[in-house]
Amino acid sequence: MTAQSLPEKNKALIRRLLEEMDKGNLSVIDDYYDPNYVDHNPTPVRRLAVGIEGIKLAFRIFYTAFPDTKHVVEDMIAEGDRVAARISVRGTHTGELMGAAPTGRQVSQTAIAIYRIKDGRIVEKWNPHDNGILEQLGIQLPLEHSEH
Repeated sequence: MTAQSLPEKNKALIRRLLEEMDKGNLSVIDDYYDPNYVDHNPTPVRRLAVGIEGIKLAFRIFYTAFPDTKHVVEDMIAEGDRVAARISVRGTHTGELMGAAPTGRQVSQTAIAIYRIKDGRIVEKWNPHDNGILEQLGIQLPLEHSEH
């Protein structure tokens, strides 16, 4: 039996993280994310806190609002310390979300994320995004101030 390559280990790490999160095991965030984690494209929710604290807060908010959340890895490619993944997520809005009452509606979204992994932990992530799930529920967030 041959040892698993670094790219294969990194792909397995992302799969395990999503599986644990979907079981409701949010405590694994500290195991999978580096304390100095950098999110290069934080969603409006992840902007409420920086780095790993933003990830923890975002997952708590979304798993409270969508307790049946399930991630499906559609595609995953890895090279060196990077993993690119196309991931679909779905869930039913049965809990409060950013002040919005539960609608009971099922929502879904597919995103592509690029992770950089070092020493078995996620240290950076790039994930250009839209507000697809919020839009599906009719939730509008205040516009951000942007400098040009």
